Amino acid sequence: MALSQFAAADALHAQAEDASFTDFPFLVHCEAAGVDHAFYLSKIDPDGVAVYISPDRLAGTLTITGKAQLIGGEGSGNCAGKTLEQLRSTGQAYYLQR
Repeated sequence: MALSQFAAADALHAQAEDASFTDFPFLVHCEAAGVDHAFYLSKIDPDGVAVYISPDRLAGTLTITGKAQLIGGEGSGNCAGKTLEQLRSTGQAYYLQR
């Protein structure tokens, strides 16, 4: 059991090191309480957590394999709890074109 936990931790660490700006959308569109919000990619922590900030000072996090989470504040919009793949499939994730 301990060996499998170590292997899983290694895989997550390797995935975090591999995370880059090309892996995450530049913008995530969320709706909360009837208001549309644009969350822009601000940074990617060394552990692979992408931080998104909206112009009205809301913030959230997203990982390659995890779910979107609001930082602080109350309530949740239609992004909360969605994976990166779910945000893509619902058209809420916008990528920069090269």
